[in-house]
Amino acid sequence: MEGAGVAAGKATAGDLGAYICFEDEAGQGLRPPKGHTWAPRGMRPVVQVRGRGSGRVNMAGVVCFRPGHRTHLFYTLHIYHGRRGEKKTFAWQDYRDLIVATHRQLDTPLVWIWDNLNLHLVQEIYDFAEENKQWLRIFQMPSYAPELNPAEGIWSLIKRSLADFAAADLRHLTRVIKHKLKKIQFRPHLIDGCLTGTGLIIEPP
Repeated sequence: MEGAGVAAGKATAGDLGAYICFEDEAGQGLRPPKGHTWAPRGMRPVVQVRGRGSGRVNMAGVVCFRPGHRTHLFYTLHIYHGRRGEKKTFAWQDYRDLIVATHRQLDTPLVWIWDNLNLHLVQEIYDFAEENKQWLRIFQMPSYAPELNPAEGIWSLIKRSLADFAAADLRHLTRVIKHKLKKIQFRPHLIDGCLTGTGLIIEPP
């Protein structure tokens, strides 16, 4: 696993004929993101939710680019119900499984770029990358520039579409998030737009 960053990842992807894949995480609880602030004159805008609510939908997603090929989004969810002793978020194995699933879907080498989250840096991930170096290269993004990750744009689209949305419960929220992610999967121009928003350009080798 290497730490040379985005530029090195782009060069490596060109050399391997690989997809360059940007991974990131986000989460959403039952309290909706803030959206509209307008209301009838003299009335405070109110969105009713069921108390504070417990639980959270954690999302890990990867956007994959290769010049001359279709852009892709793959994701996995972890549902935290707020129960005692329950795992709150992803484990390193979940990240490994997302890498493997992406490789199987694309059937090409992968250049995988993500941030310096603790679970991205565990020894098991290093070992997994070394064992699969014939098709996998992993690079860390600079910690000072999260805006360079186009996967951040996916979460922006999701949050915007959930603004002022009051889910009935965690199951309802999960169903809605899955539906919105699937819609983005079938609209590669939206994923391309997330790359454009970073200012990065992925050029043919």
